[in-house]
Amino acid sequence: MTKLIDRYNQWHEKVYKPVTQKYPERKQKFKTSSDIEFPPVIEPDDCYKDDLGFPGEYPFTRGVQPTMYRGRLWTMRQYAGFSSAEESNKRYRFLLEQGQTGLSVAFDLPTQIGYDADDPIAVGEVGKVGVSISSIEDMETLFSQIPLDKVSTSMTINAPAAVLLALYIAVAKRQGVDPKLLRGTIQNDILKEYVARGTYIYPPAPSMRLITDIFSYCKSEVPLWNTISISGYHIREAGSSAVQEVAFTLANAIAYIEAAIKAGLNVDDFASQLSFFFNAHNNFLEEVAKFRAARRLYARIMKERFGAKESVSQKLRFHTQTAGSTLTAQQPENNVIRVTLQALAAVMGGTQSLHTNSMDEALWLPTQKSVQVALRTQQIIAYESGVADTIDPLAGSYLVEHLTDEIERKAAEYIEKIDALGGALKAIETGYMQNEIQDSAFKSQLNLEAGEDVVVGVNKFQVKEEIVLESLKIDPAIETRQHEKLAALRANRNNQKVNELLGRLAETARGDANIMPVLIECVENKATLGECCNQLRKVWGEYRAPNFL
Repeated sequence: MTKLIDRYNQWHEKVYKPVTQKYPERKQKFKTSSDIEFPPVIEPDDCYKDDLGFPGEYPFTRGVQPTMYRGRLWTMRQYAGFSSAEESNKRYRFLLEQGQTGLSVAFDLPTQIGYDADDPIAVGEVGKVGVSISSIEDMETLFSQIPLDKVSTSMTINAPAAVLLALYIAVAKRQGVDPKLLRGTIQNDILKEYVARGTYIYPPAPSMRLITDIFSYCKSEVPLWNTISISGYHIREAGSSAVQEVAFTLANAIAYIEAAIKAGLNVDDFASQLSFFFNAHNNFLEEVAKFRAARRLYARIMKERFGAKESVSQKLRFHTQTAGSTLTAQQPENNVIRVTLQALAAVMGGTQSLHTNSMDEALWLPTQKSVQVALRTQQIIAYESGVADTIDPLAGSYLVEHLTDEIERKAAEYIEKIDALGGALKAIETGYMQNEIQDSAFKSQLNLEAGEDVVVGVNKFQVKEEIVLESLKIDPAIETRQHEKLAALRANRNNQKVNELLGRLAETARGDANIMPVLIECVENKATLGECCNQLRKVWGEYRAPNFL
């Protein structure tokens, strides 16, 4: 090794430096989104072996499964949902026919914040950015002809996650499927809603109670279900760096784990049902290293901080979505290349499932054709590129290992700061996380405007163009049809029974019994999403975000 370092030093002084003095490099400083400098070449070093380990073994730097994609490819889970349950069901069945291997449900804004389609606050938003779901009948239609014991379903839902899970379980029962066979995920990550996204309903304390109730219920009743998807994706979309994405996501995870332990759960009883959701951004090498660093740091947190004994409890399993914030309305076809690079980073970083964005999403909801191209991107990576044929293909790269170490170190420093503030919830309540993300986003925008960072087609290589892509139009009549369906549902159900159950729901919310059984009974008897959420609003109130500016 000494001889190798000597050779490196000789090369640096006698070959590299003279050339750079004669022909200056493109930039004064090459760096990642997290201000980690790219050295021209990483000096040979033998310091990585202890931290690397082997695939499927602690600290899981190289992957959570011993065979990774040589055993089974990642789940190709395209995020989809728009208009009505009928229209979204058609899109799901199309994607499954095209080779998609898991479902991912996008809900409209009223559903995300716990309102029925006929609530006055929902006017103009029904079915616009996702599917409108207000009742068990909507949910049954959404999964019509889709056997829930055969398909894994991810639902991007947070504040009303307990209600949507209850609806999913109720529909499974109608299909004759044992809930113990259900596989999938609810996002159910309320802390990142307070930080970066905003679709919260209740204050933090009852919101955390809902989450731990779900952990406890699913442990025995829906054991194959991922009870939460702790999300860095939206933190990154709000403007964070890669380091902040890892740090704030894991800090939120620590808060959920502490809350579950405080509620009386043993860490090894629920940790295997925790999952994560990360962004795949543009800096290819930084992103690969980010996923590896997140796995290693989480494994250490679970083992050293929480005393998790089971190997499965120490594994960070994650879904990835390519970065929506990097998509451009200008020259939208360029987004196919961006998405391909981001998807490749996710695969080479060891993701368990993946959504690839469509090229037209900066303009409108994706069309069927653009969704098919996005899915084909994953399939070409899986079946034609060769990168899925070996495990952790970039391991041992001096640069990738250096970036992995640096991201882990910087993320750990952030977590120490958050611990000193009193944990993630305190860091959110004081605006610490929000301000850090805003500062990062502002800095990125300044770099873009100064031309230090280049976005092809936006601040360099612009062209005059006319967008001629096919667009997806949402029929405004969906809102009227949803109103009519809800009116018929309320007219034909046993309203006395529904009112009794809603009263029991409120009573349970005031106490400390698990809320999931009564929620399932409510929706099975045709209580609506909005009616359930409104009962909880009456008991718990609504969260109002403070102004940190």
